[in-house]
Amino acid sequence: MLKKIKTKAARLKLEVVALYFAARDPRTPWYAKVLIAGVVAYALSPIDLIPDPIPILGYLDDLVLLPLGIWLATRMIPASTLQDCRARAASANLQLPGNWWAATVIILLWLAALMMIARFVIEKLSINAPPDARMGY
Repeated sequence: MLKKIKTKAARLKLEVVALYFAARDPRTPWYAKVLIAGVVAYALSPIDLIPDPIPILGYLDDLVLLPLGIWLATRMIPASTLQDCRARAASANLQLPGNWWAATVIILLWLAALMMIARFVIEKLSINAPPDARMGY
């Protein structure tokens, strides 16, 4: 069973490298490049949507979101282009670096979301706020 998991992980890594090459290929449509950029950036980012230390849920994004993004991206790439990129990825012993720019963007998105939630909570729970007919009080 462990060997099967390692094989799937290696294949997943190969797909990420193939997507990396596909994003740089001029035959890949622009909308596929946008999705590929997001998937590859997320795969290389040291920051996850759900942190890994959280039991079970921490690995959910790695086990579900990443393969789903890769699957969707590979469906947007022309078959001949994807085949060429897979062959290139298999022959290249490429070690992709961690993407700190993607990590920065993810952190900024999380901070923006937390700030919006905090503002909403502060506005709605404020005692001195005037009554709001839309909220029923």
